[in-house]
Amino acid sequence: MIFLRLINLLAIACLIGAAAYVYDIKYDTTRRAQKVAHLRIEVRHEREQIAVLRARWARSENPIRMEQLTDRFLHLEPVKPHQFGMISAIPDRPPQPDEETEDLIGAFLEKAGDVPTGSIGGHAAASHAHQPSQR
Repeated sequence: MIFLRLINLLAIACLIGAAAYVYDIKYDTTRRAQKVAHLRIEVRHEREQIAVLRARWARSENPIRMEQLTDRFLHLEPVKPHQFGMISAIPDRPPQPDEETEDLIGAFLEKAGDVPTGSIGGHAAASHAHQPSQR
């Protein structure tokens, strides 16, 4: 008789455990379904945003719109023939420094001589920049 009660208690414990497990699976399934629904909403929102951005991009790169903006803000004029230079006006390449020189930039500037540069002061300003200041 004690053996039957023990089996009954064990069966009841197994049923309670199984019910808890089924409840856990049901709750987990519901939670995952909600997560999937939320992700679908996010994906739909992102696709809408992508469509909006593509429409903006198409409008931004419209050649007619770009021409209107350049006319409005840049006030560009056509290129005139006198704005083109001659190939003969391009200075020759300055001599290359020796490979043994440690200060390649300094050696390059010394060998180059008075080659016009894009700096405001030209070559003379560059040579004064390397002299230490006197205080």
